[in-house]
Amino acid sequence: MKNYQFGADYYPEHWPEQRWPMDAKLMKELGLKVVRMAEFSWHKMEPEEGHYDFEWLDRAIDILRKEGIVSVLGTPSAAPPAWMIRKHPKIQPVGPDGITRGFGGRHHDCQSNPVYREYVKKMVTAMAEHFKDNPGVVGWQIDNEFGNSHYDLCMCDSCKTSFQKWLAKRYGSVDELNKAWGTYFWSQEYNDFSEVYPPVKTPCGANPSQVLDWKRFHSDLICDFSKVQTDIIRSIVPKEHFITHNCMGFSDIVSYYDLSKQLDFVCHDLYPFGYWRDHSLEPFEIGVELDGIRGVCKAPFWIMEQQSSVTGWEIMGRKPAPGQVPLWAVDSVAHGADTVVFFRWRSCLGGTEQYWHGILPHSGIPGKTYEEIGRLIKDMTPVMKDMEGAMPVVKAAIVRSYEQGWAFDIQPNVQGLNYYGQLIKYYKAFHHKNIPVDFVREDDDLSGYKVVIAPLQYLADPDLAAHYEKYVKQGGNLVLTMRAGVKERNNLCYAEGPLPGVFSGLLGITVEEYDPLGSVCVPVKSVSGSEDNRDASCDTCSKTAGNGLCASKWADIITLKGAEPVFDYDGESYEETPAVTVNSLGEGKAWYVGCEPSESLMEAIVDMLAKETGTGSVEGSDIKVPAGVEVTSREKNGKKWIFILNHTDEEKKTDISDRFRVLSGALKDNKLQPYGYAVLEG
Repeated sequence: MKNYQFGADYYPEHWPEQRWPMDAKLMKELGLKVVRMAEFSWHKMEPEEGHYDFEWLDRAIDILRKEGIVSVLGTPSAAPPAWMIRKHPKIQPVGPDGITRGFGGRHHDCQSNPVYREYVKKMVTAMAEHFKDNPGVVGWQIDNEFGNSHYDLCMCDSCKTSFQKWLAKRYGSVDELNKAWGTYFWSQEYNDFSEVYPPVKTPCGANPSQVLDWKRFHSDLICDFSKVQTDIIRSIVPKEHFITHNCMGFSDIVSYYDLSKQLDFVCHDLYPFGYWRDHSLEPFEIGVELDGIRGVCKAPFWIMEQQSSVTGWEIMGRKPAPGQVPLWAVDSVAHGADTVVFFRWRSCLGGTEQYWHGILPHSGIPGKTYEEIGRLIKDMTPVMKDMEGAMPVVKAAIVRSYEQGWAFDIQPNVQGLNYYGQLIKYYKAFHHKNIPVDFVREDDDLSGYKVVIAPLQYLADPDLAAHYEKYVKQGGNLVLTMRAGVKERNNLCYAEGPLPGVFSGLLGITVEEYDPLGSVCVPVKSVSGSEDNRDASCDTCSKTAGNGLCASKWADIITLKGAEPVFDYDGESYEETPAVTVNSLGEGKAWYVGCEPSESLMEAIVDMLAKETGTGSVEGSDIKVPAGVEVTSREKNGKKWIFILNHTDEEKKTDISDRFRVLSGALKDNKLQPYGYAVLEG
């Protein structure tokens, strides 16, 4: 990874060529070091089949290079040109309703279609051969935002055939598939793989095992579509060129864990105002995306698209307040970004994104956004040069599993229950206490963490149970939650004993009954009485009964088999039965949360875990900040950079000892201005 600090997404083909030198000079004056180009420029690079024109891009790259700006080139496979669609209409994707999604937007392509893949191979080969020796090119982005616009997934004949081949490889025989999917139900048995279709819309219901395998297949398909391109590029360009992709936080169409295996590092696209929001994402909502992306490769990452101004397609979102855009950029750096690339350089005059504003307005005349980002770049560049490659030191982790998320998409179990919502709910409680968090895979080495939260471990097997048990016995604190151990990996219900299935011994409990609460809340009380004085209300039912300690959405009715109760239900027919338990095992403890906790209950659980494990905020008591101010850090070679981020529109007073040196930002009399930041060395 190269040390470029700041850049912009640039579309020179949208503007007269005589404007390009001015753009390059303005970028240099701003302090930009890198641009991304060409990811939507297929027609410009191949206006007619087999006729490649890269000379315009050569000129743009050269103009930028002379101003000290290097280029990352995007492969244009997210937007095949009209001439190709006219000649090969079956390239277009087909939805579960059988309707073809046509030309006129982007991602109008089927990634399994063999004809389209040949066009992609030819284009990527031609690009790599042409630009391999260009001194202005340093890296490549594959496609653009895999999964974006493919929410329904493609279910055309090509995908059907590919799915059948994938199933044959996975199961070996159709008898094994029938067994794995439970096709005895509703006479769904297959005699041959050729009888299996994608999960198109049916008159009534869908087989959950079939849908889960379809989601697995489609993720694998996207990874393969990407690998076709990465393999070509790596075989042609210098080894110094990097290859990456711009991911989208918790988008789950493709497993970023699998995709990242072919990349040098991952990127993230961050838009706190989204497409049209009238308010920004909450600080924990931004943090969870950033930490989630860092967890993909367990390494620093890039922001390939950072919001720079007003966003919007048909409808626009709010204008960022003064200081918000710089704060978002520094927030990205605080959580592990080594480079921040702003989207976009200049607001486009036409097309779907003409109201997605950039550093420059439609007029191209620099204004307040340009000036504000310029001050940020001047302030942060020296610090970012020094800290490249630094990582947070983290002692708490949350397990993130694409397959668990897919299973809950298929069967949420109860209205309002959402896998990623659970991850974010637990993350929020840690974030509010400034306790840094990593996201990890189910099978990762967990030994470096004092506490690991594994929400909704719905799909399970003995290997996963043994993995978690090893972590606990060696001194870890593991938290499992409701609906753990319900299914086998093929999405069939576990039948070898009571819930939580393979986790029963680890947790020291059984769950023979449960209550799908939905929107109903049940009060919860501390067994020790230590939370009786908590002054709060439930965020779901707004009741103060139980001091805001409530269970919602789900209630496991737990029987203790060696574990001890921590919180009990304080209502319904299962009053006085455990809602939260803990089981000592070896040197560690296994905790079980049998409900969705209210915010107050979640806070109490995290307080308890922090006290139990000694897991605290960055720098402990040396830094005290009020609500709305985030503290986090990155470390490298014994040096620590501490970030203080004021996410509010009010001035905030902090308590920071004199041993810290302010490297960037503004911290006057220990006060941060609205949306202000400071980077300290301690």
